[in-house]
Amino acid sequence: MGKAENTRLRHKFFDWQCRIRQMAMRADDGRPSPGMRPRLLDAEGRELAAALTVLLAPKASEESTAFFRFQVKKSADPRETYEKALRFLQGDYYQDPNAFKDRLLATLPGDWPLVEALAGSKRCLLDFAEGRWAYLLPCKVKVLKAGKADREAAIWHNRIFNPALPDTVHVLAFNPDWAAARAEPVKTTPLQNLR
Repeated sequence: MGKAENTRLRHKFFDWQCRIRQMAMRADDGRPSPGMRPRLLDAEGRELAAALTVLLAPKASEESTAFFRFQVKKSADPRETYEKALRFLQGDYYQDPNAFKDRLLATLPGDWPLVEALAGSKRCLLDFAEGRWAYLLPCKVKVLKAGKADREAAIWHNRIFNPALPDTVHVLAFNPDWAAARAEPVKTTPLQNLR
């Protein structure tokens, strides 16, 4: 694939991700949809996890991280925190696919056994599918260290939905290799063939 095709595929993927995330925030109270939870495969294609919730990494994360941190810390009522953050995410947060880095983030428990394996291999595949599209993204994997902006963004975003999330979680960054990535329309079975 040439550079122009790689750029088109990247834009198409992030456009799709923004659309499905807008729908999840606006129509499903922020619950992750299947397209936000890819299958996690090792570099050879063996399944490591049936679903892994991933976040988009904002290019300018300071504002959203500060907003989420403030909401979590200011209220003792998790429902109030959730509702305010959900309104924020339902607004224009996912309007512009170009507002996000070429990176996906996942927050995992401190004792999750696959973190070490992923950190050691430094490579994996993320297999996304929802609606009419499926994407297979070979990725470089990196465990983010404390103090990194993307790590803070992922933790405070997730604390909106789980205020008890400990500081000991791991945040993994997945950087796609667009030259090796694939996008395919999902094949559907015509209704008449189901009878």
